[in-house]
Amino acid sequence: MANESKNNGGAKPAEAGQDAAKPQLSVLTQYVKDLSFESPGAPLSLRPRDKAPAININVNVQANPLAESDYDVTLTMTAKAEDGGNVLFNVELVYGGVFRVMNFPQEHILPVLFIECPRMLFPFARQIIADCTRNGGFPPLMIDPVDFAQMFQRRMAEEQAKGQVQA
Repeated sequence: MANESKNNGGAKPAEAGQDAAKPQLSVLTQYVKDLSFESPGAPLSLRPRDKAPAININVNVQANPLAESDYDVTLTMTAKAEDGGNVLFNVELVYGGVFRVMNFPQEHILPVLFIECPRMLFPFARQIIADCTRNGGFPPLMIDPVDFAQMFQRRMAEEQAKGQVQA
């Protein structure tokens, strides 16, 4: 045991150099950029109902570069509840994060920004919306998980279709 060699926690020198170039995704900060809750019919809209209201939920992701390896990714979520044509509540949230994306191959940058980053932001945004609806007098709106990979694939297909139409 006394003759054991320790080099970078047991890593060989060649492996230590490879560690420096491993892909890294870091969350630098998270923030609420915009938050709005409206209940135009309150207090009448808070009365008990026989059936659940119709709730329309929309999710969108945007990403913008800030520096060479830093990106601002925003997750926009809207939820509108209606009953018989009357708006019960309308909540809008733009929740963002600044991410450092390093040592990823260029072809992986967009999937990281539009799939992995919003996947990391989603639980926090979901909780904010649930808190808003609960604080507005309604049951908390627990938004189902979102398949950001499917959203990204759909968006890429739409972009390709636009490119083919313009060509």
